[in-house]
Amino acid sequence: MASDTYHEALELLSEDTKNMHRGLVSLIEELEAIDWYQQRADACSDEALKQVLLHNRNEEIEHAIMTLEWIRRHDQHFDAQLRTYLFAEGAITEAEERVTASATDAAASAATDGNGSLGLGSLKGRG
Repeated sequence: MASDTYHEALELLSEDTKNMHRGLVSLIEELEAIDWYQQRADACSDEALKQVLLHNRNEEIEHAIMTLEWIRRHDQHFDAQLRTYLFAEGAITEAEERVTASATDAAASAATDGNGSLGLGSLKGRG
C-alpha cells in the first residue's frame, strides 16, 4: 500500500522528495515496530518468547539505523544535525552551544593574524 501521508500533489513533488518521504515513512515504521516489540517483551511472561521479541526489536533497530544513515547521506541538514548531536559528550541540550562556540572561535582565529590583531597592520604614527 502506498503512503497516504503526502501533503502535496504527487505530480508537484520531485523524485528526491518522494524518495526522502519513503525513507522517512520507513524510519517511522521501524521506530513504531521497536516500540511495539519492547512493550510486548516487557509484558511477556514466557522467557523464551520474551527473548524472541527482544531479538525482533533489535532487528528493527538495525533497520531503523540503516534507514537513518540513508537519510543522512541524502540530506545535508540531517547530516549536520547528526554530526552535532550524535555521540555528543555532556548534556545533549548543550551540544549545539559547544559546536556554535567552537565555530565562532575558529572563525575569530581565522580572522586574526595569530597575535590577536585583525591583520590590518599598525595604525600608530599615522596621523
